[in-house]
Amino acid sequence: MRVLFFLLSVSCAAAQNAAVDKIFSALDKKDSPGCALTVMREGKVIYSRGYGMADLDHDIPISAGSVFHVASISKQFTAASILMLAEDGKLSIDDDVHKYIPELPNFGAKITLRHLLTHTSGMRDQWAMLGMNSWRLNLDLITDQDVLDILSKQKALNFPPGEQYLYSNSGFTLLALTVKRVSGKSLREFTQERIFGPLGMTHTFFRDNHAEIVKNQAYGYIRVGAGRFELRIPNFDTTGATSLLTTAEDFAKWDANFDHPKILGTVLAKMSERAHLNNGDAIDYGFGLQPGVYRGLDAIGHGGADAGYKADYMRFPKEHLAIACLCNLGQLIPRDFSKQVAAVYLGDKMTPLETPAPPATTTSAAVPKDALGLYYNKDLGDIRRIMERNGRLFLYSPGPRTENLSVAGPAKLQIAAPVGSGGTVALAGDRITETRPGAHPEVYERRAEAQPKDLAAYAGTYHSDELDVPYQIQVTDGKLWLKRMKYKPTLLAPTMADGFLTPVNNSEAHLEFERDPQGRVTGFLLNIGRVRHLRFQR
Repeated sequence: MRVLFFLLSVSCAAAQNAAVDKIFSALDKKDSPGCALTVMREGKVIYSRGYGMADLDHDIPISAGSVFHVASISKQFTAASILMLAEDGKLSIDDDVHKYIPELPNFGAKITLRHLLTHTSGMRDQWAMLGMNSWRLNLDLITDQDVLDILSKQKALNFPPGEQYLYSNSGFTLLALTVKRVSGKSLREFTQERIFGPLGMTHTFFRDNHAEIVKNQAYGYIRVGAGRFELRIPNFDTTGATSLLTTAEDFAKWDANFDHPKILGTVLAKMSERAHLNNGDAIDYGFGLQPGVYRGLDAIGHGGADAGYKADYMRFPKEHLAIACLCNLGQLIPRDFSKQVAAVYLGDKMTPLETPAPPATTTSAAVPKDALGLYYNKDLGDIRRIMERNGRLFLYSPGPRTENLSVAGPAKLQIAAPVGSGGTVALAGDRITETRPGAHPEVYERRAEAQPKDLAAYAGTYHSDELDVPYQIQVTDGKLWLKRMKYKPTLLAPTMADGFLTPVNNSEAHLEFERDPQGRVTGFLLNIGRVRHLRFQR
């Protein structure tokens, strides 16, 4: 009987391994970047493999021992360090951040370490701010001091601390500096002493010197054409929000500590708890980890994306199963791989996959034609556009992102998944209410789309007290262009009266120009994702 059970177990494991390999089959070749995978159960590795190449220059394949930059997966280790210092009595997470980072300006409201840990501080995101300041990510060297310098020039927050959740890398860079100033050790030194060393994670560390030689490193790439790739390597000497290097094998040791703790103890539970806003509402973020539910099962983890690297960690605590997927191709979405791998092992416990809204739908009499058009949320500085093309409905958001819509009722539209996060759009006169999973409803008011008649009225040089570079608005060939240092001019596309969209650092910024009582253009507010209402004066 024992022999039969053993043979069945081996057969089942072989079938699961084959199913996992099939998920990565498109990457399992010698002329493409790929991923390293480790699957853990009850603190033990049950499958581990590499797919694709770590180094295309030298034909080195990826293995579970290849070293990857894992971007924002770094945040859980930064959070753990702060919580350990709190347990040591060296700080409180409810301390004002100015106690440790006095260089920050006074924003008129207390910002605590807890706010930084949970992305509820309202602080603008460092990468967006650096990009708008004409830093070129992955080309210009970025240090902790560079981040601190630009954050120290900020005049305002995106929102009052604790009022909203908006992901901000800035907070975790400040937390890393806090670790250094409280402990007297860099984040790299502190985590080596308190986390990586005790767990035997011998190939894991915070890289704070971009020029350091790293053995067995997987290089980051992006696809630039059919079968063609280019290197994309982060150029960071900043830690906390990013810069952790690790392997899929090493990460299994970190995951095992959740099932059989050797270190951290009560800190682990704190990291996984949902944080709360000032009004008591829970958010889908803890301390460096994101709790949630996937197909009926509690899940927790974090993703990461920098340059040509993408990574994902997904853990199912009640089932004691976890997946670490580390990739070196920027266009990949490792969370999709993690979900598919999880289904191989837990599919019989999962609820069926949700059926997404149809990718194509015709408008109907239930949806009034006057629902089509442009909508604006002044608090967010953000727009939405409901469009109809060839009988199909779409929702456009700056980014840019265009999602399919289907009719869900007389005054309700369904946002298709998985292009975005799904959700609904409720129609009510001249307003729409967009509701996304895990987020508060946002109301957008109708705005008339407008084509400016006098482009020259906007031309000029603009400056922000929070940045170091001028922005020039120019009229060329009958069109309006934005010109800034180190970047090619970008076209300003009109939205509403005095509103324009333009590409900025691989995203889209919405510019809302302001006028004095005489109608003369005096400046504009720039909004882009994790930065709201950045003011420029003419």
